[in-house]
Formats: sequence, structure tokens, C-alpha cells
Amino acid sequence: MENAQLIGLSRQSALRRNLDVVANNLANINTTGYKAQRLIFEEFLMPTAQATEFQRPDRPLSFTQDVGTATVLTQGSIQLTGNPLDVAIEGDGYLAVTGAGGEQLYTRSGSLAIDPEGTIVTDAGLPVLADGAPIQINPEDGEITITKEGVISTPQAQLGRLDVYTFDNRQELLHVGTNLFSGLNPIPANNPTVVQGALEGSNVEGIQEISRMIEITRQYKSVSKMMSQRNELRQRSIRELGSVEA
Repeated sequence: MENAQLIGLSRQSALRRNLDVVANNLANINTTGYKAQRLIFEEFLMPTAQATEFQRPDRPLSFTQDVGTATVLTQGSIQLTGNPLDVAIEGDGYLAVTGAGGEQLYTRSGSLAIDPEGTIVTDAGLPVLADGAPIQINPEDGEITITKEGVISTPQAQLGRLDVYTFDNRQELLHVGTNLFSGLNPIPANNPTVVQGALEGSNVEGIQEISRMIEITRQYKSVSKMMSQRNELRQRSIRELGSVEA
């Protein structure tokens, strides 16, 4: 296959993956605490065989390569719900939860509930941590209060303070599904602002993502047209050269 076709194919593959990222953003436009993703591209130069004896030497081939995704860290809008177990974090910070495998994970989704065992859990059923441990509560103890510092209490007792962490480089957080992140070296947040009875909405901008999807589609069609024209040119060359008499 010609180099031009390979370069075009690399661009198409990257555009397809970029479209998947945009589609996932749109699918999570109403997901609590979701952060939009962006695909990162870089130029990949492929060295060619050296032919220095020619007047016009070979040049490296420039391919498109996607090297990862970046997270858009802007905060989503705070939406009041009135549910005392809903919490939103203003500014930097992530709630700590215990994953299915016992590992510590982090989330911005503060849609909490009480499971049948009396443990405060996320909407995915993962225990939320306060002072390093799951929070046990008796629903009969009365109204639950969560201060802006994250202290959870009932009229009967103080239950603990929500574990809220930050990171030196939030771009190094890894997505592990269901709006959860894993990360190394968490740092306890200084004076986090926790809003009770509210949730942070997704930071996805719908119009912006739709515009990006249209632009990606146009670029894909443009590359496809270029590759088709290149293929037609090659076929024409073969036909015409094959008809030349020796």
C-alpha cells in the first residue's frame, strides 16, 4: 500500500477514536460530576530508507498518532436537590470511596444513599469514606447534617468527616469506570467546601461537543475523499502504463 494511503489511514483511525471520545462526552452530559475528555494527538515521523545519491533525498513520513486523553477540569454547575445525602464539592477535591476490590478510589459524584446495612454509599453502591473508614448510620437517629467542612452528624452523634483529597497533577488520575478515578499520592484537601443537598452537574458543553462532532465528521470525509482520489489516480496510472507498447 502506498505511503499516502497509510498516512490517510492513520488520520482516519485517530479521527474515529476522537469521535468515540466526543460521543462519550455527549452520553454523559447529564452524569453527576462527570468531566469531559479530550483526545491528545501528536505527529509521528516514520523514517524511510535512505537514498542520498538522488538530488531529492527521501523525507520522513508524518503520521497522526493519538497518545492519550486529557480531562477538562472546569467545575460543573451546582444544582440544588434538597436531598440531605447529596453533596457537591466546590473547587478542587474528590470524595474517597472503597472500590469493589478494596482499593481506594475517588469521585466527584456526590449522589449518596444508605444501603440496607446502614452504610453511606455512592449511587454505584461503593462505601464513602470518612476519617478513613466507611460511615455507619442508623436512619432512625434523625436528620443527617453535613457541614461545609464535610462533618457528618445526626442529633445523636457526630459520625465523622468526609475524606476529601486533591492531587498535585489531576491529569494523572486514571478513569476506572462509573465516574471513578484512581490516583497515587492523594493529598488531604485543606478546607474543602462541601455543599449539602446539592450535586455538581457534568461540565460537558452540549453545543460545543456537537460542533466538535460535526467538524470531526467533515475531516473524516475529507480524508476519505483524498484517499479515494489517490486510489483512482493509481488505477488510472496502471491502466495507461499497461496500454503503452514496448
